[in-house]
Amino acid sequence: MAETLKKLDDLVSLCKRRGFIFQSSDIYGGLASCYDYGPLGVELKRNVKNAWWKSVVQMRDDMVGLDCSILMHPLIWKASGHVDKFADLIVECKKCNTRTRVDHLEGHEGEETTHHEKPEVAAREDLSDKICPACETVGQFTEPMPFKLMFETRMGANADDSMKVYLRPETAQGIFANFSNVLNTTRIKIPFGIAQMGKSFRNEVTTKAFIFRTREFEQMEIEFFCKPGTDDQWWEHWKEQRMKWYIDLGIQPGNLRFRPHADDELAHYAKACVDIEYKFPFGQGDWQELEGIANRTDYDLRQHQRGIRSITKWFENKRDTEKTPLADEHTDWHKGPLSYFDDENRERYIPYVIEPSAGADRGTLAFLVDAYAEEEVRGEKRNLLRFHPSLAPVKVAVFPLVKKDGMPEKARAIYNDLRGRMTCFYDEKSAVGRRYRRQDEAGTPFCITVDGQTAEDNTVTVRERDSMNQDRVHCDQIKNYLQEKLDM
Repeated sequence: MAETLKKLDDLVSLCKRRGFIFQSSDIYGGLASCYDYGPLGVELKRNVKNAWWKSVVQMRDDMVGLDCSILMHPLIWKASGHVDKFADLIVECKKCNTRTRVDHLEGHEGEETTHHEKPEVAAREDLSDKICPACETVGQFTEPMPFKLMFETRMGANADDSMKVYLRPETAQGIFANFSNVLNTTRIKIPFGIAQMGKSFRNEVTTKAFIFRTREFEQMEIEFFCKPGTDDQWWEHWKEQRMKWYIDLGIQPGNLRFRPHADDELAHYAKACVDIEYKFPFGQGDWQELEGIANRTDYDLRQHQRGIRSITKWFENKRDTEKTPLADEHTDWHKGPLSYFDDENRERYIPYVIEPSAGADRGTLAFLVDAYAEEEVRGEKRNLLRFHPSLAPVKVAVFPLVKKDGMPEKARAIYNDLRGRMTCFYDEKSAVGRRYRRQDEAGTPFCITVDGQTAEDNTVTVRERDSMNQDRVHCDQIKNYLQEKLDM
């Protein structure tokens, strides 16, 4: 029976040793909360994103894709509420001056403070038994204070005419801003969704656990637009679909769960929200958010219709977004440019939105953790990553048994024939057993070995990662064999 990962340190070590993930700027001492994906890591993360895109866009006829700019008009963030409301409450330890998010403080029982989207609720938390994570002093904190999470920069060549812009803290707002563009350039009708993958940035006070919470991260988000009154049905649909996606890609169902948000932690725009949580090996094992599925109602489209009408005031305020008020609410907002006209029922309305929002980095971490296994084979420890074949960074490795008798040439020919169809790796260094172990640790599902028998009958040994079983396969059938096993 293989043992699973018990502490994250083992995985971090494997990731660095095998070239999955490195600390960013490592040669300069590193940059906190920033990571680089190495040769294996970049393939794994790309496969996670490709699997998501295939599932939510390519395999559906009610979804289209989008790729929005990271830099957007600052009024977008005013309308969305980020300029005024997107902040974490932090406290400072009176003894060591370390600043920590209120909802990340732990008490004597080891539990974090309840996370609240509403700052006024979090401000009332009792901090008397909370422990400073730096010096372990109990209950010695300043009053909670807001800390803005958006990164700011300037756009423009000259100081006189430059304006403040933000690195986007989420990809969702670019989708809302392009809602009418998508409607006007496609034949799609409600209900439909817009999917997007891309980088986002949040100036987190407290980062956490390797790539779980970082200041630069990649999101995989869907905004699914539906008629008001059908939103509960679509919310249930996306809950089921998104949980199924993780399980279908190999995550053990016992490591996943739904956690509904309580009323006092719902975001200001949400009618309902549920998190898909994964049991990560933080400490003794923590359930942490992997993906959120929210019913955002019609909040965002209504807000952007207000924002559109605020552009004149923005110029009057010398392009100062924080001083620009949004246009007043209006009883005819459903007639605005971000509304939808239903041809069949001859009615116009602002659509409701269901948002499944996942992190590519968190997803990659969860797949790494869940795939990790240790077992003893003939008295030796074997580390392996039991990736689903579609996620494995390398699909097949090709070896000559020895570097003579024409074996390297034959192995190279097989490698060259396969690599146009799948990610392959060629290795002829050290004993073949050691080469198998290296590929097990990289998560490679199959290894092909050219040996002495190959010259006699044109067959090779194909070894499967998890069971270590070996089959003899004729060289003419290698591609068909692998495509069937890998479900390609």
